[in-house]
Amino acid sequence: MGDPLMAREYRCLRTVNLYKTPALAGLVTQAAAGRHLRLGIGDAGREPGQPKPTGLLVCLCEDGYPGWIGLSDFKALEPASAPYQPVVLDRPAIVARLPQVIAYAQRAMEQPNCYLWGGTVGPNYDCSGLVQTAFAAAGIRLPRDSYQQEAFTQPLDWAELEPGDLVFFGTPERTTHVGLYLGEGRYIHSSGRDQGRNGIGIDSLADSSDPISQAYQRQLRRPGRVMSSYCPPEL
Repeated sequence: MGDPLMAREYRCLRTVNLYKTPALAGLVTQAAAGRHLRLGIGDAGREPGQPKPTGLLVCLCEDGYPGWIGLSDFKALEPASAPYQPVVLDRPAIVARLPQVIAYAQRAMEQPNCYLWGGTVGPNYDCSGLVQTAFAAAGIRLPRDSYQQEAFTQPLDWAELEPGDLVFFGTPERTTHVGLYLGEGRYIHSSGRDQGRNGIGIDSLADSSDPISQAYQRQLRRPGRVMSSYCPPEL
């Protein structure tokens, strides 16, 4: 049988990094202080003779995102006094909080920052990490990755865009990037060096004279609107 601790829910006392593999390679997301997670299996399922894992499998309660944390990070967790309970918000409640969302993203841009794959805790973010954290700062939960955020939002026509909506980019097959719409054709997002920037900036859906805006215009997919606060299916 696995360790009985594995079924318990925990609360983060500080930021904890989550990785793609049990060897702690490839940052995929971060859990800020106060977030809840559930631990997965411990040594259960490890074949005899295999080296002891260096990480623990966890799942973040707020967005259902899985990853591996270092064994040493277990001391950064405390048993949750109560299970995570998602906050149910409808569209009018979302609209009232959108100014907070936009203000958070703009303040994040004012801090020295760079693009960090897997970053959801300032000052360094990836694209969907900035969007997720800006909404979370206003009490609105979103899924973690840009393609998940696209699937969660209500599709819009471009003429329907309003401040606080999301703009998705990528290929015809898959979303790979997201920005937060500010109005007047502008959006704020965190982007990497491969697209001409290394961090948070504001670009345009219409101005093709700017090379970064132009590069993203070629990757436009669709806009989307957040209609509710996200709750993972298992909760």
